[in-house]
Amino acid sequence: MNELLLHQGRFIRLVSRDGYECASRTNASGIVVLVALLGLNPGERPSMLLIEQPRPPVGGPVIELPAGLAGDIAGAEDEPLEEAARRELLEETGYTAREVVLATRAAPSPGMVTELYSIFVATGLEKVGPGGGVESESIATFEVPLDEVESFLADAAARGTHVALAVWAGLAIARQWIRTAGAGR
Repeated sequence: MNELLLHQGRFIRLVSRDGYECASRTNASGIVVLVALLGLNPGERPSMLLIEQPRPPVGGPVIELPAGLAGDIAGAEDEPLEEAARRELLEETGYTAREVVLATRAAPSPGMVTELYSIFVATGLEKVGPGGGVESESIATFEVPLDEVESFLADAAARGTHVALAVWAGLAIARQWIRTAGAGR
């Protein structure tokens, strides 16, 4: 493969690979995404955590799953993905999880970026802090019953809020997780 550097920024590197332009991150070893589930005990109503935060690249707020970078902290460049997932869950939502399990890996935009998402399911959640992200972030957290996610997202879109594609994948993963929860999990 013939690779030509087009631009090296603080966070993003643009290259041409055999004439095909693509972007990669310079400040992370991985991307973690969390499908954080509550209400999984018998008689409870299953729900998932969603977040909303402003995203300058799309010019407004976006509904997302809790997520973030692994290996982006100085001195912790080799941070394990599960550890990063737990850290991001706490930072963004204020929750800790008893169990964090890798569900799948997925390419969010394979026609443009090199990154892969490591998607974890987090269960046994406990609220221990305020969430909201780190000092430069402004994150709101929502606990949404699984049977209301579609209407929650439709309402968000109606008021001009974007919805990250990962939310739809997360909803499918959540429903599959709950269907198979009695089969050994």
